[in-house]
Amino acid sequence: MMIWKKNTSLSKINDFCKNTAIDNLGIEITEVNKNSIVGIMPVDKRTHQPVGLLHGGASVLFAETLGSIAGDLAVEEGFTIVGLEINANHVGGIKSGYVIGTATALHLGRTTQVWDIKIINKETKKTICISRLTTAVLKKD
Repeated sequence: MMIWKKNTSLSKINDFCKNTAIDNLGIEITEVNKNSIVGIMPVDKRTHQPVGLLHGGASVLFAETLGSIAGDLAVEEGFTIVGLEINANHVGGIKSGYVIGTATALHLGRTTQVWDIKIINKETKKTICISRLTTAVLKKD
């Protein structure tokens, strides 16, 4: 079952993210599936912490980006979403390459949504971060 209520394209989504933290970290949305959003983020000097590993904050920004884009697509026109709470468990490390994130809905309510975001090492498929994002659904002014 398709959960999206707004019609868009990958190019429109990625254009919308230009000149933001999303763009600065090299994040790109790569797929919009029937019930999930997938993106990719490089692991390099833009996303490293001082000891050369992927920064947990970069993982959280990636997770919130995926969940927020998905959340906005899952509400009717005239509505948008804002983040209420995010948590993340950093369960693996990566020094270089790419991570892939997938956001999948756990709850799509009238006033709130809950998104599960899993971030994996593109090459090894090992889990790097597991995150949960809760959003509020708001009527646009």
